Amino acid sequence: MASLIPGYEYDIFISYRQKDNKHDGWVTGFVNNLKGELESTFKEEVSVYFDINPHDGLLETHDVDESLKEKLKCAVFIPIISRTYCDPKSFAWEHEFKAFVDQASQDQYGLKVKLPNGNVAGRVLPVRIHELDNNDIKLCESVLGGVLRGVEFIFKSPGVNRPLLPKEENPQENQNHTSYRDQINKVANAVQEIISGMMSTENSEGPDFSEAGSGLHETEGEEAVIGRKKRRTGIVIGLILILFVGALLVSQLLGRQKLKDKQIEKTIAVLPFWNDSPDQENTYFINGLMDEVLNNLQKIKDFSVISRTSVEQYRERSRPSIPKIAKELGVNYIVEGSGQKYGNSFRLRIQLIEAASDKHLWSESYDQEIKETEDIFLIQSQIAQAIASELKATITPEEKHIMETIPTRNLTALDFYQRGKDEYSKFNSKNPDALKRAEDLFNKALKDDSRFGPAYTGLARVYWDKQNYEQYFSENYLDSVRILCDIALSYDNQLSEAYKIKGDYYRAIGLTEESEEQYDNALKFNPNDWSAYFGKGLLSLDDLLKQVDNFHKAVSLNHGPELPGLLINLGSAYLQAGFFEKSKYYYQQAFNLDDNMFRYLWSQYNVEYLQGHFEKAGEIIEKMHTLDTNNVSTLNSLGFIYMYLGRYDESLKYFEKWLNRIKSIDPLSMGSMHRIGYIYWKNGNKKEAELYFDKEIDYCNKIIESKRPKSQTLSVYYDLAGVYAFRGDKVKAYENLRIFNQKQTRLMWIMYIKNDPLFDSLRSEPVFQNIVSDIEARNQAEHERIRKWLEEQGML
Repeated sequence: MASLIPGYEYDIFISYRQKDNKHDGWVTGFVNNLKGELESTFKEEVSVYFDINPHDGLLETHDVDESLKEKLKCAVFIPIISRTYCDPKSFAWEHEFKAFVDQASQDQYGLKVKLPNGNVAGRVLPVRIHELDNNDIKLCESVLGGVLRGVEFIFKSPGVNRPLLPKEENPQENQNHTSYRDQINKVANAVQEIISGMMSTENSEGPDFSEAGSGLHETEGEEAVIGRKKRRTGIVIGLILILFVGALLVSQLLGRQKLKDKQIEKTIAVLPFWNDSPDQENTYFINGLMDEVLNNLQKIKDFSVISRTSVEQYRERSRPSIPKIAKELGVNYIVEGSGQKYGNSFRLRIQLIEAASDKHLWSESYDQEIKETEDIFLIQSQIAQAIASELKATITPEEKHIMETIPTRNLTALDFYQRGKDEYSKFNSKNPDALKRAEDLFNKALKDDSRFGPAYTGLARVYWDKQNYEQYFSENYLDSVRILCDIALSYDNQLSEAYKIKGDYYRAIGLTEESEEQYDNALKFNPNDWSAYFGKGLLSLDDLLKQVDNFHKAVSLNHGPELPGLLINLGSAYLQAGFFEKSKYYYQQAFNLDDNMFRYLWSQYNVEYLQGHFEKAGEIIEKMHTLDTNNVSTLNSLGFIYMYLGRYDESLKYFEKWLNRIKSIDPLSMGSMHRIGYIYWKNGNKKEAELYFDKEIDYCNKIIESKRPKSQTLSVYYDLAGVYAFRGDKVKAYENLRIFNQKQTRLMWIMYIKNDPLFDSLRSEPVFQNIVSDIEARNQAEHERIRKWLEEQGML
């Protein structure tokens, strides 16, 4: 994206030390927030250069790449001034900060510009994140040639000197009394004034800025006023020139505004490419081209790219019109393609379409003989970059590098891999053999190229599907999946899919922090990975705001067969936070998409059940039971409902049916034994009751020892507490309840603990009541956090 100022590469260059971003991503967060603020400050799109992986700690003798000098041709230079930035031996200081000052001092505008209000500002706009000692201040000022000013993002209190955070826990303790939100706004406004000054003034005829400081505004000096009075004889000519330049600027601004209006949201869908080859056996090859074009576009953070599964429904040539497809998918642009493969050559035709008008914005044909794998990967990368150029999207150097990476130079290995991916896409319960075929093909690819990272990732997916249920309680559960992903990443550490699968792996074995780290890695290299956002949402069981936010992001990127399920999860997250109408809305949206009456009734049942409306919930679950008399969820729920209603004989009937079904289809879900024990007790069979209470204790201990996700939610401690409370062992009951009470925020636990008959012996005790109050308070706090977030997002 070009600068708003003709002749410049970027509007803003962000310079920083890697140390200040490595630990908590403060600089990345600042840049993202600044970009958002700039969008509401400028009518035009503002280009920002931000190297997410900068060179650091390099000596002055480092040979600077010529491309950096071009990137330094920017209107505004923002150095993140920290204690580590003020280091003459650092790359950022020597080759960015000093280099910009030298370069800008010699260009047509100079280092200082006159603002529209008559004040003066430097084109270096420091952002300070630490209080500096005198030596560092003097060092900065020696480069700037004036007083070090800027916008401060410093949290300072006794013994504390650190960067200000977007959300401070105790903002009143900040002695600087600054708000992160206000400081971001100050930076954006300062940038706007500097750029406006450059666009409306010829600085070569302006006042002398030699004594002006850097950063924020300074009043124009008396000598400048005298100098301006001496030039009154040229005022008429000056006015004419200003009017002429102003007219040109207005024209440019209007043009840019029209362009911006067209590019409000760069949302894209890549439709399945048509195979025009005489031999339909080549479909896998054309699908592979489509996959890689989509994958490359997904790596560009400036784009929002709908998932592959979202567009699969439009594979047939009789698909709807482009405007209709775009409306169904919620995108503004469509990429269409068709290809032929004949022998060792292929032909590919691609076009980019503006959806609303069905206007073709860009198209290209590629004829290529396949001599090396580079012949394929280069074209796929060129397509993505051409589309980005047409839509004026920013491609960072990192994104470009990822797109241009060649994972294998072995044509045979690539062919086997593409065939394996195609087979894996066909795998489902009706076509289980496709999994075995995919496995064989991935292994063949690795036989030809043992360093082919994506082929290891493909095998990891195969092994996940083969081993997930078989090895749940084994010590080495899914270890082969993790090992395969690690091997893939050892050959290519930018494989987002490998990071995503590792995120799933760590979530499956109950390591939440490790899982989230892997999901974040996946999103770093593919910011459009809906499944990584969904995985992060599943991790956030007790941070309901985080769960809602991640589920919303997943929903925005997937309009395929998974969407109804995603909407159900989103509705359930709102339900757990007490937003009943919001949950009903998303449940209804899911039903509108798939017309799944059983799932719709299930969602309605949950709304009534979690509010303690057991009679109403019972009516709904009975309707579900008539639709599927063998469904384990309805059998279990009927057992619960009749238990709460005191109809113990009916409760036992359904619990026993549930137990017989669950034994045969999913032995991993053998919990609720204590419920059966309680119902046996109420029906007079105490011996059988004790047997099931013991089974529940054994099951819960086994889950805790396995450290699987169910143990991480602490729900097993609730179940153990219920058994001990019913048996009269209050010490163990409270011991487990205290563990359970560490972090529960969900509405379901309020409903359970208030109505669970197993806790009747504790219900009137202050300790038990305090635990209930703790859960209610946390749930209300989550409700309030989400309410404020919804207001900020304009969704309430």
